[in-house]
Amino acid sequence: MNVMLAALLSAAAFAGTPAHAASPADSPLVGHWVLEVDSLPMPPEARPKSVNIAFAATPDGQWNERVEIVDQGGNALHSESTLSLDGTPGRASGTYWVDVLAAKMPAPNVLVMQFVYEGIPRSTRVYSVSGDGKVMTETEAYFKDGTPVLRTAYFRRAPGSP
Repeated sequence: MNVMLAALLSAAAFAGTPAHAASPADSPLVGHWVLEVDSLPMPPEARPKSVNIAFAATPDGQWNERVEIVDQGGNALHSESTLSLDGTPGRASGTYWVDVLAAKMPAPNVLVMQFVYEGIPRSTRVYSVSGDGKVMTETEAYFKDGTPVLRTAYFRRAPGSP
């Protein structure tokens, strides 16, 4: 019940946020991002080997996200979605534990996404890009044993990525 309340409060908080007028293609989030694995606040043996995120704007103004996670055993998980940026839920495909997402871009350098798997809210993630466009910060909010948790991770723009 607490998870549902948190999801509803998160949705309500962002419902009044004005939509970004510029095209998603103008966002500094567009590009390929590589996780600084050492930035994860967990023991090294629990961290993934790598995480890659690619964001792209589609010709019809939607937002595409592709994620690949390689775990310590070398197994790859992936997910892909194409969403409108008005908060309308959309489907995700792949092997990562997410099947429905919703997204809003309240500013060109900020993306807010809500993750759901099998009807259960999993996390809210806020992606923001530094002023120089080289670092993307991911702040993840979720619940663990009924306690709210915030986790921050840092991504670097991949070489040659816009």
